[in-house]
Amino acid sequence: MTKLSVNINKIATLRNARGGNKPDLLLMAKDIQSFGAQGITIHPRPDQRHITYNDALNLPEFVNTEFNIEGNPIGKFIDLICQIKPDQVTLVPDSIDAITSNAGWDTIKNKSFLKEVVCEFKNHGIRTSIFVDTDLNFIEAAKETGADRIELYTESYAVNFEKGNKKEINKYVDASNFANNIGLGVNAGHDLNLENINFFVKEIPFLDEVSIGHAIICESLYLGLENVINMYLQKINNAIKQ
Repeated sequence: MTKLSVNINKIATLRNARGGNKPDLLLMAKDIQSFGAQGITIHPRPDQRHITYNDALNLPEFVNTEFNIEGNPIGKFIDLICQIKPDQVTLVPDSIDAITSNAGWDTIKNKSFLKEVVCEFKNHGIRTSIFVDTDLNFIEAAKETGADRIELYTESYAVNFEKGNKKEINKYVDASNFANNIGLGVNAGHDLNLENINFFVKEIPFLDEVSIGHAIICESLYLGLENVINMYLQKINNAIKQ
């Protein structure tokens, strides 16, 4: 069974844009799980422009499914993870000023560093996943770091799917098979959405989890917009009639 972990970064972005506590990130994390999501993902960044470190520390009380924290393993991030001890940490090689993740790890070049980080997290009983492209050499090197899983970077799949090129999925099928054969679990994420998720999950032979955030928030805004506008109109019209 492939689990859905919902990335709630964009909820924090919306809250931070206005100040205050609306939307309430902690309550929404709780609600998202009650709606059926099997996990909550966050990606705190050093500038704390969306999820803050304080959010990360407060969330465990509200997450009763799987808690996954993504990020570049700089010192402050490592300290945060070891303090919280989430179910899973996903190592992502994004730069400090990155708008969003845009590449997987070169696990060959960074193998020694990643080994140290993975060892630290595993000493705290935390499952560790490494964000990678579909290059089989990088997946093999991810295994050599001691990681439990990889997370396949799916932007290329999403871009090609939108263009009608479904053959791009073959690289992900091969990567999934290879990872499974060498004993790695497989997660996936980035630009997965309502249009492309069905085909992806159907075709990938071994897929433990997908992490989706931006698309879910965008689609929720659009799919809920008509309902909310009509609720406002009803409230206004009822007030006029009173």
